[in-house]
Amino acid sequence: MPQPPFKIIQTATGNYITLTELADKLKRSEVVIWGEEHDDTIGHILELKLLKMLRERFEGSLRLSLEMFETDCQVLLEDYLGGFISREKFLKDSRPWSNYEDYSPMVEFCKDQHIPITAANSPRRYNSLMSQRGPKSLDSLSYGAKRLIAKLPVYVPAKGKYFKKFIGIMGGEENIHSPNMFASQCLWDATMAKSIQSAVDKNKKEGMVMHVCGRFHSDEYLGTVSQLYRLDKDIKVSTISCFPSADFEKPDFAAHEALADYVILVKKDELTE
Repeated sequence: MPQPPFKIIQTATGNYITLTELADKLKRSEVVIWGEEHDDTIGHILELKLLKMLRERFEGSLRLSLEMFETDCQVLLEDYLGGFISREKFLKDSRPWSNYEDYSPMVEFCKDQHIPITAANSPRRYNSLMSQRGPKSLDSLSYGAKRLIAKLPVYVPAKGKYFKKFIGIMGGEENIHSPNMFASQCLWDATMAKSIQSAVDKNKKEGMVMHVCGRFHSDEYLGTVSQLYRLDKDIKVSTISCFPSADFEKPDFAAHEALADYVILVKKDELTE
């Protein structure tokens, strides 16, 4: 039997587990945060498979939360899921990502199964405003606008581990063109955390919220995960980091164990049905 092009590591034990075993272990969580590489084809397939497994385990109390839609598109998303507008109208007005077709199978599954979806991300215009004019620029927003973003003032951690990661992903301090770019990143994280917490509250803590985002936002329990714990220190969160791995054949466990509760290593340049 051919081996699947992915390996799942439970980092607490160092053991390899199956996707079914992962779904069973996640039953004790209120929130599952799946950190992805946005162009990882196999990762997208696995996201959908896990969503379907969680549907079986949380029928009637599962919610999907997506970084890929901004909070001001929530009504459009609900209108589409409810069958009130066409797919064409939905995609025309909701500002979908250029690779939306990677996420479309999850959205369509939720539409078919009547699973609510949360548009979790902060509207880009407010991130741009934060980056260009700083945190205080958000204070003058209308009440309606403030409801679309994290509660002000947004928590911006000191220049520690997450800040250093941000500088790294930007390619160095020479590429930081505004002193407020990191604060804008934190608005992004904090708004997703607020959206996740709201989805948990709608479940009355009896179900599951699966949130999908870029893994930079969740790896090492930083970013959105850290912001979520600031909102609710007792919330039960499980994190997943999924990415194509150069060490797939002989994984370096020490290099991955701090990333998340579960690490999914994907074999590069290989697709599955």
